Parts: sequence; structure tokens; C-alpha cells
Amino acid sequence: MRIETDLKLGFKDVMIRPKRSTLKSRAEVSLEREFKFLHSTAKWDGIPIMAANMDTVGTFEMAKELARHKLFTAIHKHYSVSEWNDFLSTVSPEFYDYIAVSTGTGKEDFKKVIEIINANPQLKFICIDVANGYSEQFVNFLKQTRKQFPDKVIIAGNVVTGEMVEELLLAGADIIKVGIGPGSVCTTRIKTGVGYPQLSAIIECADAAHGLGGHIISDGGCTTPGDIAKAFGAGSDFVMLGGMLAGHAESGGELLEIKGKQFKQFYGMSSATAMNKHVGGVAEYRASEGKTVTIPFKGNVTDTVLDILGGLRSSCTYVGASRLKELTKRTTFIRVSEQENRIFTNE
Repeated sequence: MRIETDLKLGFKDVMIRPKRSTLKSRAEVSLEREFKFLHSTAKWDGIPIMAANMDTVGTFEMAKELARHKLFTAIHKHYSVSEWNDFLSTVSPEFYDYIAVSTGTGKEDFKKVIEIINANPQLKFICIDVANGYSEQFVNFLKQTRKQFPDKVIIAGNVVTGEMVEELLLAGADIIKVGIGPGSVCTTRIKTGVGYPQLSAIIECADAAHGLGGHIISDGGCTTPGDIAKAFGAGSDFVMLGGMLAGHAESGGELLEIKGKQFKQFYGMSSATAMNKHVGGVAEYRASEGKTVTIPFKGNVTDTVLDILGGLRSSCTYVGASRLKELTKRTTFIRVSEQENRIFTNE
């Protein structure tokens, strides 16, 4: 046993210090980025914000709407091969740049991914997603996937430390998902005591990834557009959202009416709700590590997307970044003990 005494920070612990800017308007800020990848020869251009591969967020309907704004969706892994084929028969070739096929690490998972991609070879992205990316099995599955799909862009995670980022990149990943426990419906930190404050995880993992020519996704912990700006400012290449994109018309989850008001169900993929739905219940050897909540129905996701992008452009103008790519270089974080004046909030 040992104790590390270096301070680790989350989004609530910092704010971005403003700097002199020559930008005249938010309209001058470009949020689009272009990426090349460590292993795949593919290129990607778009706004690097992603919908999480949760069945209440990463839906086909969400993907169609986000792609209109050049945002990305990691489609959840519970669609069947026939559902994938039916859906992709309705989309344009450009759409393939903005979706990933998600998978676990089981034999049936691997078989399913092969079937989906063999039927739709235009698909470019694979997201290998497990709660704990530190297992040897996960690394071996990643190597197997890279061997099977040498030119696909492979996303792998989740981890929170630089050494594991490096191992996954060397094993064949192009992009690493970073985050253990920060999500709004994740209870891993409560159930296990394991985790890492998200801002520090981004800073350390980005440094490790960029040194090898890889990229990272900040996955979890964002509750406001300002948090997204902080994630990009800390060095993340992509930011993945769950709760901020839940509760919309395009989201999954049951639409409920409670006392005349509409709500949608939102739950973590390690929750009892998800496991009852997809694997027949919570196995005796494990615990549920996710919440199930109801959130007010938010309408069409486009309104939320425009609010997020507007806030992000404004962040860039406050530090003089004309492009999102410049935000990291222009960011200085200050540690704080307060974030906002909450006197007129009902929370």
C-alpha cells in the first residue's frame, strides 16, 4: 500500500482564466477539427463532441440528428445486426464518418461486430467499451480487433492513467476513452472506492497519448457547456456526453408522465435496470454500479446542441482561441472554491 499526495482535480475545482482576445464575435470561432490516427489511415473532420454508447443516449435517432451538426455518436451495442443493416440503408455516405459500432469483449460481441462491418464495410469506427480497461483480457481483445480490422479507427476504454493509455495505444487503439466514475448515473466510486478526478485524468492521459501520436476522449463528468470547455482546455481531443444528451426526443429510455409533466428514464449501463433489460439481471458475483433516474423531457436535442456549441464558442472568445484546436494552448486554469452564484436556482 502507498499513498500519492499530489492533488487531483475535477471540473468543479477550476475555472478558465480569461485572456486578451482580438476576436470580435463568437461567430469567428471554428469548432471543427481534423484528425489523423495512430494506426488507421482514415481521417476525420467534425466537431469532436460525442454521444455516449448508452442505450438511453447512443441511439440511431440521436446519431442522425447529431451528424447534421457534424457531431459524433458511439452507437450502443444492443442493436441487432438486422437493425444495423436496416438503419444504414437509409443514410448517406457522409454519415459513416459520425458513428461508431460499440462492442464488449465477449466472443458473441466479436462475432456481432464482424457481421455488422462485413455487411457495411463503409463503417470506419469501432468502440471497444468496458468499465475496467485495466484487464489483460481487454488488451488481448483489442489486439484481436486490430488484427481483424487493420484500417478501422479503434476507440478503447475506459482508463484514467497515462501508463495504461500508452499500453492500449501500443496494443492497437487509436483513441482512448478516459474516465472511471465521473458519470451522472455511475456509482462505481461509491461501490468500489475506485476512480480518478476527471480533470487530472484528462491532463495526464492526454500527455501520454499525444506523446505516442494517439488521442483521448474525456468520457463523463460534464454537466454544463463550461465543463466541456474545461475538458478541451485540459487537452482532451474529444468529449463524450451522457446525461447532457439524455432526456430528448432522440434519446432512448421510456417516456413517462408524472403529475401532468413528461419525463424520460435515464440509467447507467452497469445499473440493475440495464442488466435486467439486456442480460437477465444482476449476476450474484457482482453489484450494480449505476443509477436509474427520471429527468424532465427536454424536447429536440438540436436545442441542447446549439446551447453547447454556443457556450464553447464563447469560451474560446474569452481566451482568444479562434479555433477549438487552440483552446488547450490558450487555457490557464485557476483553482477555485466556488463556481457560481446559486441564489436564484431551485436545485
